[in-house]
Amino acid sequence: MRKISNKLMLSCVMILLSLAAFSQTTVTGKVTDLKDGTPLQGVSVTVKGTKTSTQTAADGSFKITAPTGATNLVFTSVGFELQEAAISGNVNISLVPTVSQLNEVVVIGYGTARKKDLTGAVTNITSKDFQKGAITTPEQLIAGKVAGVSITSNGGAPGAGSTIRIRGGASLSASNDPLIVIDGVPLDNGGIAGSANALALINPNDIESFNILKDASATAIYGSRASNGVIIITTKKGSKGKLIFNFNTQISAATISRKADVLSASEFRTYVNANGTTAQKALMGTASTDWQDEIYQTAIGNDNNLSVSGGIKGIPFRASIGYLNQSGILRTGNLQRASVGFNVSPKLLNDHLKIDLNVKAANNQSRFANEGAIGAAVNFDPTQSVKFTSAKFGSYYEWLDPGNPTSGLRALAPRNPVGLLEQRDDKSNVNRIIANVQVDYKIHWFPDLRANINVGIDKAKGTGTIVINDSAASSYKRDVDINDVRKSGVKNSYKQEKSNTVLEAYLNYVKFLKVISTKVDVMAGYSYQDFYYNNYSYADYFYDGSKRKNSDPQFANDKPQNRLISFYGRLNLDIKSKYLITASIRRDGSSRFSKENRWGIFPSAAIAWKMKEETFFKNIKVISDLKLRAGYGVTGQQDGIGNYDYISYYALGNNAAQYQFGSVFYNIYRPGGYYASRKWEQTATTNIGLDFAFFSDRISGSVDYYVKKTKDLLNNIGQPAGNNFSNQIVANVGNMENQGIEILLNTQPVKTKNLTWDFGVNFTYNKNEITNLTAVTNPSYPGNKFGGISGGTGNTILINSVGYNRGAFYTYKQIYDAAGTPIEGLFEDMNRDGTINDKDLYRYKGVDPRFILGLNTNVVYKKWNAGLVMRANIGNYMFNNINSSTGTSRNILNPLGYLANGSSDILNSGITGYSTDYFLSDYYIQNASFLKMDNISVGYNVGKVFSKKASLRINANVQNVFVITKYKGVDPEIGGGIDNNFYPRPRTFVLGANLDF
Repeated sequence: MRKISNKLMLSCVMILLSLAAFSQTTVTGKVTDLKDGTPLQGVSVTVKGTKTSTQTAADGSFKITAPTGATNLVFTSVGFELQEAAISGNVNISLVPTVSQLNEVVVIGYGTARKKDLTGAVTNITSKDFQKGAITTPEQLIAGKVAGVSITSNGGAPGAGSTIRIRGGASLSASNDPLIVIDGVPLDNGGIAGSANALALINPNDIESFNILKDASATAIYGSRASNGVIIITTKKGSKGKLIFNFNTQISAATISRKADVLSASEFRTYVNANGTTAQKALMGTASTDWQDEIYQTAIGNDNNLSVSGGIKGIPFRASIGYLNQSGILRTGNLQRASVGFNVSPKLLNDHLKIDLNVKAANNQSRFANEGAIGAAVNFDPTQSVKFTSAKFGSYYEWLDPGNPTSGLRALAPRNPVGLLEQRDDKSNVNRIIANVQVDYKIHWFPDLRANINVGIDKAKGTGTIVINDSAASSYKRDVDINDVRKSGVKNSYKQEKSNTVLEAYLNYVKFLKVISTKVDVMAGYSYQDFYYNNYSYADYFYDGSKRKNSDPQFANDKPQNRLISFYGRLNLDIKSKYLITASIRRDGSSRFSKENRWGIFPSAAIAWKMKEETFFKNIKVISDLKLRAGYGVTGQQDGIGNYDYISYYALGNNAAQYQFGSVFYNIYRPGGYYASRKWEQTATTNIGLDFAFFSDRISGSVDYYVKKTKDLLNNIGQPAGNNFSNQIVANVGNMENQGIEILLNTQPVKTKNLTWDFGVNFTYNKNEITNLTAVTNPSYPGNKFGGISGGTGNTILINSVGYNRGAFYTYKQIYDAAGTPIEGLFEDMNRDGTINDKDLYRYKGVDPRFILGLNTNVVYKKWNAGLVMRANIGNYMFNNINSSTGTSRNILNPLGYLANGSSDILNSGITGYSTDYFLSDYYIQNASFLKMDNISVGYNVGKVFSKKASLRINANVQNVFVITKYKGVDPEIGGGIDNNFYPRPRTFVLGANLDF
């Protein structure tokens, strides 16, 4: 009986267990992103109320067994809102992205990452945060927005572009420009003939985001081109859904914001009458002409863009066209840009195959104003009229010399500024296309592995002509050239062709290892880039069509080309969503170096600790994010050193180096300087950073400290006579160190239903010091002089010296009288040897700011929005070359028989200009620290229009609103630290409208 009972009990238990097992539910499904349908990997799928969980695979699929009584599944993932779904046999769900900035996806080298998962110093700026207004080149969109990034426009000419410096740059003689990558195509940093700036050929309206990679742990994956940082530009893409049309238009009016401070006609007459001779007084005219008013104008511009995006049969695409017409405030200058853009990004084979095709093309037609008119307007006698009665020289007033039978012009006298503009026709036509196709395939039988291939090209062609008619005074500047008979005027032509071909391929393996709670992300790839360019030296043509010389390419017997081949790899580890480890290595080979020095290896490593995920921080609701980062890496430099000079090469000489056979002058091929031992310049960067966010990301930011040490600097050094074919070469000599602090803070002080206020500030401190400049220690070596100035012959004002900052002023220390007026020709004897000579020059201040600050704010109230952007540089100095070259008695009362205007500084300094080396006085070095309001804007969302078939927004803004500075010149922000003949940045007023339909 007992045996029967035991068997019965065992049978009951087995039945119950079978029933329990049978009652469990196996659930399968797929998780995607609601925004674009992309499968989501690594999403946690948990049976609610239990510890049963799993994670989605690379294709978003999952499989989980739910116990008896379970009702719901819970889906959680970083960057997405928590969602629940009822348990059934198959569950497909789309997660909603959160609005947290920390969860935004940013583009990094060869991939993407969420902000929370970054280990390097990377800043992301999207279109909603761009600068507003009349923006002609892309980099202006982010000026003042990024800590550690200085963007200084090269002047006020249309499309002039900007100088971009990330953490101060890393080189002396090679390039300090960052690498720019557009939709996966790394660009050539060089420009193209006929365009003031290569980026002017890219329509800013097509850009979606900028990702700035600043430290070596982020940039080292780009190896030899990343010493100065990397800027990754992503253009706008289409998305699935109905077609959306967008049209935006704006009209602008630009005026000169500040003119050079020169003597007025009244002040000029008073000065000449008080100081000039009888003959000089007789040279004055009867007019009162403000020559700066004569050359500047109110410049009208318009910018129109039309785009369509959406999906056709499920294939996302975007197409755009744009037309910009921008005149310059300097008369006769104009830029017209026509651009087209196209993107298509289909997903095939159940989303395993992604294709991304991008095409951007532009045509720039420019007329360049003669910027020599700017200096001429400062110098020309304000008592003379613009024109006079003679028909010669186009009836423009010029200084004449009856003793000059060739031209009748006074030697070395300034030319009429208006004549310089109106009698020169300088036009160019430039075409550029940037195109690439990127194919990403997720292996069907191995979905954790992706193969990515990217093929692209950046091709440009620039042509231009410069026509100066036969009556122009400027046609007679080369009277010594016997071929320039000027009987019918001259037309000079030029042409340049460039191409940059890219082939890149990499494999990416991503796997979550549940056993060790670690996500592994491994990538390995290959890159090939081919750079080709050629310049054509064209004949100067007379108006009758006859040639002066034969046209010829610059390199007749060689192909001006260089190549870069690279192998790279990266490992990312995410351990327990708390600890992040990144390691990368790249091996680059460049044809710019000899075989012995061709290859360079560039490694990096970084770690990050997501402190917010630790138990002792996780329950503190005030803290949204807290992450500590540290990284080290090595990057290289090869730009700005030429293509052939590790061997001897021959190139076609210019017109100033011709050889005469009989009565004919010929351009000749001549050898260039060479240096076979050149190798990679290398920069090692150490970075420590802290990312933080509080109150649900209402306050967020980062703090970074970095040290950049550059060795084997590519530096210009002199060559003894007879030792080389050039008196200077670029060699690996010297070391330099940059160190600094960056602070970024973004806040949202107010967030209500009707009112939102965003406020952001950034702060950068950067100090650089040159630690070595010679191959052998030489304490007596002063350094490399550079920075040519107007004054004397061949003079420079800047120097790079060991123990000092880059670009220090090399100047005499001025001595002043009791009233604070400089005593002309009296300088301090710095070495106390009783003689004032070049050994008494000392290093003073520098051109680079020590502190850079940016501020931006935006307020949205119901349908209204308003914002502004301000910037400040502190610690930068400027050499006022206008004052030193024109603010002297000798310049105004010129002994060569003409009068010239000059800086009003002459009324304070009283400098005659007849002393020795006065133009090297530190009197002319001025504090150029400034506070600028770059932009102030206001907009209104009109809402639905045209029978509610379209939405309209209107806006207005002012650019270059004001500048607060102690600097006495035209502008305190001039690249290179020398103020002379600078094209002023205009103040621009803009009205715009944006229509979606």
